[in-house]
Amino acid sequence: MRAQREVGREDASHLMATFHASVRRACELAQIPRSTYRFEKDTQRDEPLRLRLIELAQDKPRYGYRRLWVLLRWEGTVVNHKRLFRIYRAAGLSVKRKRRKRLVRACQPRTLATAPNEEWSLDFVHDRLANGRAVRVLGVVDTFTRECLALEVDTSFASPRVTRVLDAIIAERGRPQRLRMDNGSELTSRHFLSWGVDWKLQLAYIQPGKPVENAYVESFNGKLRDECLNVSWFRNLWQARARIEAWRREYNTARPHSSLGYRTPESFRDACAPSPRSLEVPQILAPVKAQPYRAPSAALTAAPVRWPDSESGAKQKTNELGQDQNVV
Repeated sequence: MRAQREVGREDASHLMATFHASVRRACELAQIPRSTYRFEKDTQRDEPLRLRLIELAQDKPRYGYRRLWVLLRWEGTVVNHKRLFRIYRAAGLSVKRKRRKRLVRACQPRTLATAPNEEWSLDFVHDRLANGRAVRVLGVVDTFTRECLALEVDTSFASPRVTRVLDAIIAERGRPQRLRMDNGSELTSRHFLSWGVDWKLQLAYIQPGKPVENAYVESFNGKLRDECLNVSWFRNLWQARARIEAWRREYNTARPHSSLGYRTPESFRDACAPSPRSLEVPQILAPVKAQPYRAPSAALTAAPVRWPDSESGAKQKTNELGQDQNVV
Protein backbone atom coordinates (compact mmCIF):
# COMPACT_ATOMS: atom_id res chain seq x y z
CA MET A 1 0.00 0.00 0.00
CA ARG A 2 2.76 2.42 0.88
CA ALA A 3 4.63 1.54 -2.30
CA GLN A 4 1.51 2.29 -4.36
CA ARG A 5 1.25 5.71 -2.74
CA GLU A 6 4.86 6.47 -3.55
CA VAL A 7 4.37 5.39 -7.18
CA GLY A 8 1.19 7.49 -7.47
CA ARG A 9 2.97 10.52 -6.02
CA GLU A 10 5.81 10.11 -8.55
CA ASP A 11 3.34 9.77 -11.42
CA ALA A 12 1.53 12.95 -10.38
CA SER A 13 4.81 14.88 -10.19
CA HIS A 14 5.78 13.61 -13.66
CA LEU A 15 2.42 14.78 -15.16
CA MET A 16 2.75 18.21 -13.59
CA ALA A 17 6.34 18.66 -14.77
CA THR A 18 5.85 17.31 -18.34
CA PHE A 19 2.35 18.44 -19.32
CA HIS A 20 1.99 21.40 -16.94
CA ALA A 21 -1.16 19.85 -15.44
CA SER A 22 -2.72 21.13 -12.28
CA VAL A 23 -2.49 19.28 -8.99
CA ARG A 24 -6.14 18.23 -9.15
CA ARG A 25 -5.86 16.93 -12.73
CA ALA A 26 -2.57 15.13 -12.06
CA CYS A 27 -3.96 13.43 -8.93
CA GLU A 28 -7.09 12.34 -10.81
CA LEU A 29 -4.98 10.76 -13.54
CA ALA A 30 -2.67 9.09 -10.98
CA GLN A 31 -5.72 7.96 -8.96
CA ILE A 32 -4.51 9.29 -5.63
CA PRO A 33 -6.03 11.84 -3.22
CA ARG A 34 -4.56 15.33 -3.17
CA SER A 35 -3.87 14.91 0.57
CA THR A 36 -1.66 11.97 -0.25
CA TYR A 37 0.29 14.01 -2.79
CA ARG A 38 0.78 16.90 -0.34
CA PHE A 39 1.70 14.66 2.58
CA GLU A 40 5.20 15.26 3.98
CA LYS A 41 6.71 12.80 6.39
CA ASP A 42 7.72 14.24 9.76
CA THR A 43 11.06 12.58 10.47
CA GLN A 44 11.50 14.39 13.80
CA ARG A 45 8.21 13.13 15.24
CA ASP A 46 9.55 9.65 16.01
CA GLU A 47 13.01 10.73 17.15
CA PRO A 48 12.30 10.84 20.94
CA LEU A 49 10.59 7.45 20.78
CA ARG A 50 13.46 5.98 18.77
CA LEU A 51 16.04 7.20 21.27
CA ARG A 52 14.05 5.77 24.19
CA LEU A 53 13.72 2.42 22.39
CA ILE A 54 17.48 2.32 21.87
CA GLU A 55 18.08 2.94 25.58
CA LEU A 56 15.68 0.19 26.62
CA ALA A 57 17.14 -2.23 24.06
CA GLN A 58 20.67 -1.59 25.32
CA ASP A 59 19.49 -2.29 28.86
CA LYS A 60 17.51 -5.41 27.81
CA PRO A 61 19.19 -6.70 24.65
CA ARG A 62 17.12 -9.91 24.45
CA TYR A 63 13.74 -8.18 24.75
CA GLY A 64 11.61 -8.04 21.64
CA TYR A 65 9.48 -5.10 20.56
CA ARG A 66 6.41 -6.38 22.43
CA ARG A 67 8.17 -6.38 25.81
CA LEU A 68 9.68 -2.98 25.07
CA TRP A 69 6.19 -1.74 24.21
CA VAL A 70 4.97 -2.96 27.62
CA LEU A 71 7.84 -1.13 29.35
CA LEU A 72 6.93 2.07 27.50
CA ARG A 73 3.31 1.70 28.59
CA TRP A 74 4.44 1.29 32.19
CA GLU A 75 6.32 4.57 31.80
CA GLY A 76 3.14 6.28 30.58
CA THR A 77 4.00 6.50 26.86
CA VAL A 78 0.97 5.55 24.77
CA VAL A 79 1.94 4.47 21.28
CA ASN A 80 0.44 2.17 18.69
CA HIS A 81 2.20 -1.19 18.53
CA LYS A 82 2.42 -1.07 14.72
CA ARG A 83 4.12 2.30 14.82
CA LEU A 84 6.47 1.05 17.52
CA PHE A 85 7.35 -2.00 15.43
CA ARG A 86 8.12 0.22 12.41
CA ILE A 87 10.47 2.40 14.47
CA TYR A 88 11.95 -0.70 16.15
CA ARG A 89 12.89 -2.29 12.82
CA ALA A 90 14.14 0.97 11.30
CA ALA A 91 16.51 1.38 14.25
CA GLY A 92 17.94 -2.11 13.66
CA LEU A 93 16.94 -3.46 17.07
CA SER A 94 15.46 -6.77 15.91
CA VAL A 95 16.49 -9.70 18.08
CA LYS A 96 18.23 -12.48 16.16
CA ARG A 97 16.83 -15.85 17.07
CA LYS A 98 19.29 -18.67 17.46
CA ARG A 99 17.94 -21.55 15.47
CA ARG A 100 18.73 -24.89 16.98
CA LYS A 101 20.61 -27.28 14.73
CA ARG A 102 18.66 -30.49 14.49
CA LEU A 103 19.98 -33.80 13.30
CA VAL A 104 17.94 -35.27 10.46
CA ARG A 105 17.94 -39.03 10.07
CA ALA A 106 16.14 -41.08 7.47
CA CYS A 107 13.17 -43.00 8.80
CA GLN A 108 13.97 -46.72 9.07
CA PRO A 109 11.35 -49.48 9.31
CA ARG A 110 10.98 -50.85 12.83
CA THR A 111 12.11 -54.46 12.98
CA LEU A 112 10.79 -56.61 15.81
CA ALA A 113 13.14 -58.94 17.62
CA THR A 114 12.20 -62.62 17.31
CA ALA A 115 14.90 -64.28 19.43
CA PRO A 116 17.04 -63.52 22.48
CA ASN A 117 20.26 -61.59 21.97
CA GLU A 118 19.03 -60.19 18.66
CA GLU A 119 18.52 -56.52 19.63
CA TRP A 120 19.72 -54.51 22.61
CA SER A 121 18.36 -51.10 23.61
CA LEU A 122 20.46 -48.45 25.35
CA ASP A 123 19.47 -45.32 27.26
CA PHE A 124 20.53 -43.12 30.19
CA VAL A 125 18.65 -42.22 33.37
CA HIS A 126 19.57 -39.28 35.63
CA ASP A 127 19.37 -39.02 39.42
CA ARG A 128 21.05 -37.23 42.34
CA LEU A 129 22.85 -38.31 45.48
CA ALA A 130 22.16 -37.02 49.00
CA ASN A 131 24.81 -34.31 48.58
CA GLY A 132 23.19 -33.06 45.36
CA ARG A 133 25.73 -34.57 42.98
CA ALA A 134 24.24 -35.78 39.71
CA VAL A 135 24.66 -39.40 38.63
CA ARG A 136 23.82 -41.19 35.40
CA VAL A 137 22.65 -44.77 34.95
CA LEU A 138 23.36 -46.59 31.69
CA GLY A 139 20.72 -49.24 31.03
CA VAL A 140 21.05 -52.06 28.50
CA VAL A 141 17.90 -54.13 27.84
CA ASP A 142 17.32 -57.17 25.65
CA THR A 143 14.33 -56.16 23.51
CA PHE A 144 12.94 -59.70 23.14
CA THR A 145 13.31 -61.12 26.65
CA ARG A 146 13.00 -57.72 28.46
CA GLU A 147 16.04 -58.77 30.50
CA CYS A 148 18.22 -56.00 31.93
CA LEU A 149 21.76 -56.84 30.90
CA ALA A 150 23.52 -53.99 32.73
CA LEU A 151 22.87 -50.95 34.93
CA GLU A 152 26.11 -49.00 35.10
CA VAL A 153 26.15 -46.06 37.54
CA ASP A 154 28.64 -43.19 37.42
CA THR A 155 28.83 -39.42 37.48
CA SER A 156 29.66 -39.18 33.77
CA PHE A 157 29.91 -41.47 30.77
CA ALA A 158 32.35 -41.04 27.94
CA SER A 159 32.17 -43.12 24.80
CA PRO A 160 35.02 -45.52 25.82
CA ARG A 161 33.23 -46.20 29.11
CA VAL A 162 30.06 -47.21 27.24
CA THR A 163 31.98 -49.56 24.96
CA ARG A 164 33.71 -51.19 27.96
CA VAL A 165 30.32 -52.00 29.47
CA LEU A 166 29.10 -53.46 26.18
CA ASP A 167 32.32 -55.47 25.76
CA ALA A 168 31.75 -57.07 29.16
CA ILE A 169 28.19 -58.05 28.22
CA ILE A 170 29.33 -59.45 24.86
CA ALA A 171 32.01 -61.52 26.57
CA GLU A 172 29.33 -63.09 28.79
CA ARG A 173 26.35 -63.43 26.43
CA GLY A 174 27.70 -63.09 22.90
CA ARG A 175 27.37 -60.45 20.22
CA PRO A 176 23.94 -59.03 19.32
CA GLN A 177 22.83 -58.25 15.80
CA ARG A 178 21.53 -54.73 16.41
CA LEU A 179 21.77 -51.87 18.92
CA ARG A 180 18.90 -49.37 19.24
CA MET A 181 19.66 -46.03 20.91
CA ASP A 182 19.19 -42.28 20.73
CA ASN A 183 21.52 -39.65 19.25
CA GLY A 184 23.54 -38.75 22.35
CA SER A 185 27.13 -37.65 21.99
CA GLU A 186 28.35 -40.80 23.78
CA LEU A 187 26.64 -43.00 21.17
CA THR A 188 27.50 -41.03 18.03
CA SER A 189 31.22 -40.36 18.56
CA ARG A 190 33.91 -41.65 16.23
CA HIS A 191 35.09 -44.09 18.86
CA PHE A 192 31.66 -45.67 19.21
CA LEU A 193 31.10 -45.84 15.45
CA SER A 194 34.46 -47.54 14.89
CA TRP A 195 33.70 -49.95 17.75
CA GLY A 196 30.44 -50.90 16.05
CA VAL A 197 32.25 -51.51 12.77
CA ASP A 198 34.80 -53.74 14.51
CA TRP A 199 32.04 -55.87 16.03
CA LYS A 200 29.98 -55.75 12.79
CA LEU A 201 26.91 -54.43 14.59
CA GLN A 202 23.94 -52.65 13.09
CA LEU A 203 23.58 -49.30 14.88
CA ALA A 204 19.89 -48.32 14.72
CA TYR A 205 19.49 -44.66 15.77
CA ILE A 206 16.05 -43.26 16.47
CA GLN A 207 14.87 -39.97 14.97
CA PRO A 208 15.69 -36.92 17.13
CA GLY A 209 12.90 -35.96 19.49
CA LYS A 210 11.02 -39.27 19.14
CA PRO A 211 11.82 -41.48 22.15
CA VAL A 212 8.78 -43.63 21.31
CA GLU A 213 10.95 -45.34 18.71
CA ASN A 214 12.95 -46.78 21.62
CA ALA A 215 9.86 -47.66 23.64
CA TYR A 216 11.13 -50.85 25.32
CA VAL A 217 13.98 -49.18 27.17
CA GLU A 218 11.83 -46.12 27.92
CA SER A 219 9.29 -48.39 29.59
CA PHE A 220 12.09 -50.03 31.55
CA ASN A 221 13.37 -46.60 32.64
CA GLY A 222 9.94 -45.81 34.06
CA LYS A 223 9.98 -48.99 36.14
CA LEU A 224 13.53 -48.29 37.31
CA ARG A 225 12.63 -44.78 38.44
CA ASP A 226 9.32 -45.76 40.04
CA GLU A 227 10.50 -48.86 41.90
CA CYS A 228 14.12 -48.02 42.70
CA LEU A 229 15.25 -44.43 42.23
CA ASN A 230 12.20 -42.65 43.67
CA VAL A 231 12.09 -44.85 46.79
CA SER A 232 15.83 -44.86 47.52
CA TRP A 233 18.10 -42.31 49.18
CA PHE A 234 21.70 -42.72 48.02
CA ARG A 235 24.32 -41.37 50.38
CA ASN A 236 27.20 -41.89 47.98
CA LEU A 237 28.06 -43.41 44.62
CA TRP A 238 28.97 -46.84 46.00
CA GLN A 239 25.64 -47.20 47.78
CA ALA A 240 23.82 -46.21 44.59
CA ARG A 241 25.70 -48.86 42.62
CA ALA A 242 24.95 -51.57 45.19
CA ARG A 243 21.22 -50.85 45.46
CA ILE A 244 20.66 -50.44 41.73
CA GLU A 245 22.53 -53.68 41.00
CA ALA A 246 20.42 -55.49 43.62
CA TRP A 247 17.25 -54.17 41.99
CA ARG A 248 18.52 -55.34 38.58
CA ARG A 249 18.96 -58.90 39.87
CA GLU A 250 15.50 -58.84 41.42
CA TYR A 251 14.02 -57.50 38.18
CA ASN A 252 15.55 -60.33 36.14
CA THR A 253 14.90 -63.21 38.53
CA ALA A 254 11.96 -62.38 40.83
CA ARG A 255 9.79 -59.67 39.28
CA PRO A 256 6.88 -60.91 37.11
CA HIS A 257 6.61 -59.08 33.79
CA SER A 258 3.13 -58.42 32.40
CA SER A 259 4.15 -58.52 28.72
CA LEU A 260 5.80 -61.93 29.26
CA GLY A 261 2.71 -63.59 30.69
CA TYR A 262 3.74 -62.60 34.23
CA ARG A 263 6.94 -64.60 33.98
CA THR A 264 10.35 -63.28 34.95
CA PRO A 265 12.70 -62.25 32.14
CA GLU A 266 15.17 -64.96 33.11
CA SER A 267 12.57 -67.76 33.00
CA PHE A 268 11.25 -66.46 29.68
CA ARG A 269 14.78 -66.50 28.26
CA ASP A 270 15.31 -70.09 29.44
CA ALA A 271 12.00 -71.11 27.87
CA CYS A 272 12.98 -69.58 24.54
CA ALA A 273 16.43 -71.20 24.50
CA PRO A 274 16.73 -74.47 22.48
CA SER A 275 16.97 -77.69 24.50
CA PRO A 276 20.38 -79.49 24.67
CA ARG A 277 18.78 -82.71 23.30
CA SER A 278 17.71 -80.98 20.10
CA LEU A 279 21.20 -79.58 19.67
CA GLU A 280 22.87 -83.03 20.04
CA VAL A 281 20.73 -84.78 17.37
CA PRO A 282 22.43 -84.35 13.98
CA GLN A 283 20.46 -83.42 10.92
CA ILE A 284 21.28 -86.68 9.11
CA LEU A 285 19.20 -88.61 11.68
CA ALA A 286 16.07 -86.68 10.89
CA PRO A 287 13.21 -88.84 9.57
CA VAL A 288 13.15 -89.11 5.78
CA LYS A 289 10.06 -90.07 3.80
CA ALA A 290 10.43 -93.57 2.30
CA GLN A 291 10.37 -93.78 -1.49
CA PRO A 292 9.67 -96.92 -3.64
CA TYR A 293 12.73 -98.71 -5.03
CA ARG A 294 13.31 -98.53 -8.74
CA ALA A 295 15.78 -100.86 -10.44
CA PRO A 296 18.32 -99.27 -12.79
CA SER A 297 17.81 -99.60 -16.50
CA ALA A 298 21.09 -101.61 -16.94
CA ALA A 299 19.82 -104.33 -14.61
CA LEU A 300 16.65 -104.70 -16.66
CA THR A 301 18.54 -105.24 -19.95
CA ALA A 302 21.29 -107.63 -18.66
CA ALA A 303 21.11 -111.38 -19.35
CA PRO A 304 19.47 -113.49 -16.63
CA VAL A 305 21.79 -115.30 -14.24
CA ARG A 306 21.39 -119.12 -14.10
CA TRP A 307 22.24 -120.75 -10.78
CA PRO A 308 23.22 -124.50 -10.73
CA ASP A 309 20.84 -126.95 -9.10
CA SER A 310 21.82 -129.11 -6.14
CA GLU A 311 22.72 -132.35 -8.10
CA SER A 312 24.98 -130.62 -10.59
CA GLY A 313 26.64 -128.75 -7.77
CA ALA A 314 27.40 -131.97 -5.86
CA LYS A 315 28.89 -133.64 -8.99
CA GLN A 316 31.13 -130.63 -9.56
CA LYS A 317 32.46 -130.80 -5.99
CA THR A 318 33.32 -134.59 -6.28
CA ASN A 319 35.18 -134.03 -9.52
CA GLU A 320 37.25 -131.25 -7.92
CA LEU A 321 38.15 -133.53 -4.97
CA GLY A 322 39.25 -136.33 -7.30
CA GLN A 323 41.53 -134.04 -9.22
CA ASP A 324 43.13 -132.84 -5.96
CA GLN A 325 43.89 -136.49 -4.86
CA ASN A 326 45.51 -137.35 -8.18
CA VAL A 327 47.78 -134.34 -7.91
CA VAL A 328 48.89 -135.40 -4.45
